[in-house]
Amino acid sequence: MKLFGLVGHPLKHSFSSALFNEKFQEENLDCRYDNFDLRELEELTTLLARHPEICGFNVTSPYKQQIIPYLNEVEDIVQRIGAVNTVRVKDGQLFGYNTDIFGFEMLLEYIFNGQTIPDALILGTGGASQAVRFVLAHRQTPFRVVSRTPKDGEIGYSDLSKDIMQNHKLIINATPVGTFPNIDNYPAIPYERLTPSHFMIDLIYNPEETAFMKLGKFHKASVYNGTIMLYSQAMKSWEIWNQDDE
Repeated sequence: MKLFGLVGHPLKHSFSSALFNEKFQEENLDCRYDNFDLRELEELTTLLARHPEICGFNVTSPYKQQIIPYLNEVEDIVQRIGAVNTVRVKDGQLFGYNTDIFGFEMLLEYIFNGQTIPDALILGTGGASQAVRFVLAHRQTPFRVVSRTPKDGEIGYSDLSKDIMQNHKLIINATPVGTFPNIDNYPAIPYERLTPSHFMIDLIYNPEETAFMKLGKFHKASVYNGTIMLYSQAMKSWEIWNQDDE
């Protein structure tokens, strides 16, 4: 049996295991996908030694950036953005990829369908944020990054003035704030400055409708979660893990 999985902490919110195991059952594949909840990333070495049948794994918060030193090789995009969410295991070597980029591209296509993407605010600075920045920069969409501890051109949540909110009609939550089980939490943006012309994207998919999204809907903004991104990046991961079989 081939073993795949998800590395991160905590993982109670994740749908990845159910998504992949359902696929394996439907296609009658001798594979399994497990959650590997690692309190410290140093546990990865022990995990791989204990399970030599692991052929690949996904990586989620908080390890998308921390895992890079553990890898033998990474694709060019990873070198540019500094975040990995997919690892292929081959002959004892670890190869890092980023399929979040593909997933976010698919989400934007679904929402905007070729139309111009408005100037954006990206909430957060972690691995998901890096993928979002890459996609928007590639599409030449202006954006600002919002951080609790701003640096290098980033802005703080207290800097979200009326003008900034009016001039950035796309707001993307790339933080884990509001993820199950902490479903009452939400990023500290001035929701009262939202309008019906705003788009709100929460990369979280559990819960299906986050507090961030509910507050956006209250102010008549268009809201979307990260389910499409989840499925798109997962299928891209599957392609990577099976590229030798093509």
